Parts: sequence; C-alpha cells; structure tokens
Amino acid sequence: MDIQALHDRLSQRFGPAVTGNNLAAIDPWVEVDGARLPEIARFLRDEPDLRFNLLHCITAVDYLHVDSAAAKAEWQPHVELVYHLSSTVHRHRLVLKVQLPRWKDGVAGRLPEVPSVSEIWRTADWHEREVYDLSGVRFLGHADLRRILCPEDFPGHPLRKDFSMPSEYHGITTG
Repeated sequence: MDIQALHDRLSQRFGPAVTGNNLAAIDPWVEVDGARLPEIARFLRDEPDLRFNLLHCITAVDYLHVDSAAAKAEWQPHVELVYHLSSTVHRHRLVLKVQLPRWKDGVAGRLPEVPSVSEIWRTADWHEREVYDLSGVRFLGHADLRRILCPEDFPGHPLRKDFSMPSEYHGITTG
C-alpha cells in the first residue's frame, strides 16, 4: 500500500477532516478530526482496496507539561488517541490519530469526548472502555462505557499525567 496515495485519497474525500500526518514514521500515521472519526473509519474498513478490517488497539497519550523542559514544547497540552489498524485481506497497516483537548470545553474535570467506533470494529468495545477507565476519554455512542480495570467509584484516571493516587481508598491506605 502506498501510504502517500492513501493520505491523498483521504484528503480528497474528507478535506479538512484530515488534519495531519507523518508518512515517514516507522508506523506511518494520519491524523483526523475526531468528529468525523466514524465516517472515516467506516470508509477505511469498507473500501474494497483498503479493507482495514482489524483494529488492534486504541491507545491514549496524555501530552501535559509536567516539568520545565516539557513546558518549552511547542504543543499545547492535549490527549491523543492512537488507533492501530490492519487489513488481513491486503496485509497493510495504518495508524490513525485523533487529537482531543485535555478537558472538554477547557473545564478541568470534564472529560474529552469522541464518537465511538465500536459499531465499526467490535474490538473497540473493550479498547474504548480501557481508554475511558485509565485515561479519561468518553466515547460517545458506546453501548456500555464503564470502567474495565478500576472499580466504578475509583477517583480519577490513573494514566493521566496529573493523576494523584488517593492516600486512602475504602479504608485502605494506598501510599
């Protein structure tokens, strides 16, 4: 698969919804607008010559300035979702990225949101739950978005860089 041709094809079809790329990376990636994610995902899965029929995983990366060196970075704090896709039919791969604000509407504690792709790839069901639980991203339209590793009443999302482990949880000292 020619990754440049795929990027051009996505750009022609979805225009400004294709927001970035690094086609020279070890795992070439294309960044898309989260609001259009399901439409783009369905296209990638259903186009006969693409057939990205396997979602390996979804990962969330919290980009937060946690020290003075990071504070010099040119990017603003955000959360990035990374979708690893493969075609078992054509034996090609793609990484799809979505950039989200750390907090919805800039309000601390309001989790960022993106549409679910669990209706497109069944494996997204568990992966979206894991990202929700550990990194605090809401997947709109997910049929059963609840915690998968932490207890339902656990405070916060442990993979966020500003997470602080509670000193006590249900009477148990944690630190």
